[in-house]
Parts: sequence; C-alpha cells; structure tokens
Amino acid sequence: MEENEGGGAGSGGVGGTGPGIGTYSHIWWALASAAQLGWAISSFKRGHAGDSHFMPFKAFSVASLFVGATAAAAVSVLHVSGIHKVEDLLEVGANIRTGLGVRPRARDE
Repeated sequence: MEENEGGGAGSGGVGGTGPGIGTYSHIWWALASAAQLGWAISSFKRGHAGDSHFMPFKAFSVASLFVGATAAAAVSVLHVSGIHKVEDLLEVGANIRTGLGVRPRARDE
C-alpha cells in the first residue's frame, strides 16, 4: 500500500481540496461521526413531541442519524488504517486470506 498523503497541491481529502487536508481527514470523519451520534442520542431521548402524524418521519430521521454516524465512523477507521482506494482494500483482503492459509480467489481478468 502506497502512502501518498499530505504534501503537494490537490492531494487533499475526499475531494482533493488542497494541500495537507488528507493527512488529518480521519479526524474530520471521526468528528462527524461523534456529532451525528450525539444528535441521534439526544433526538432519541427526547422521544415523541408534537403531532403524531410526523412520528414516522421523526423515527426515520433518528434511524438515519444512527446509520450516518456508523458510516462516518467506518470511513474514519478505513482512513486511519491507510485504506484510501478499493485496490488497497482488495490487497488487505488478499493478505488476510493468505495469512489464514486460504487459497486465493480466481480473478476474471
């Protein structure tokens, strides 16, 4: 896996927004996850308030916050682990399979 973070222009985080942004992108993902999780917990604890016709919308909103917090935390873990591309993830999977003594998968190329 090639480490190519920080440094040059255009090597930023997800959108390539600028120099050095990608180096700490996992922190931003972790902060986003924590904020969403806090918002979801506070919304969940607040419970039902107002008209009951909006209850399905409120339940969907709280569930979406929990799912979003989980997704942001997963992206943060991937960034910290050095996995930035799908190829990196495939390489990690192949290394795990090799370490377990499982034969490599046949690839259609």
